[in-house]
Amino acid sequence: MIPKLPLMEAFHTLQGEGFHQGRAAFFIRLAGCDVGCPWCDVKESWNPADHPETTVVDIVQKGLAYPCRMAVITGGEPLMYDLAYLTKELQKAGFQTHLETSGVYRLTGDWNWICFSPKKFKKPNPVIFHQAHELKVIIYHKTDFDWAQEFEKKVNPACKLFLQPEWSKREQMMPLITEYVKHNPQWEVSVQIHKYLDIP
Repeated sequence: MIPKLPLMEAFHTLQGEGFHQGRAAFFIRLAGCDVGCPWCDVKESWNPADHPETTVVDIVQKGLAYPCRMAVITGGEPLMYDLAYLTKELQKAGFQTHLETSGVYRLTGDWNWICFSPKKFKKPNPVIFHQAHELKVIIYHKTDFDWAQEFEKKVNPACKLFLQPEWSKREQMMPLITEYVKHNPQWEVSVQIHKYLDIP
């Protein structure tokens, strides 16, 4: 059987947030998510039945049409699926494999970079704490700073720490994030530059 995954979209753009922001990237957005963030900006990705099953070969071929060799697998929640074959084929084709995940499912695949963005609506699998290269916490309420501190204690010491305002609350949250980072310099600010610059 040819391995397939429910693909919502695959596109060439810039990584808009986190440690690798500003870099050219091939985004692979897989459909399917049961985490249920009310402020999710891609709720149309939640139901995998709404999106076509696409072969891994076809996904990789789409990426090879572009010059960048950084593939970002996102969702939805991509770890709902076994990603071992996808990452193997991407790396064979010369791509670095980057994952964006809430960490609620078992980690599969071979990754050059893992961005772990925990959500309050479903607990993460503890395995992700030691594997994450980047912890990105979305700040929606003032209480989210305390929640971010809890995860800071759990991730590995080399993990990069980012606080990112939820887009609809950015004007209220950015001053708080700025002050927090000034007093907690182990953290950095992540902003969604693709939204500010209107980059798809």
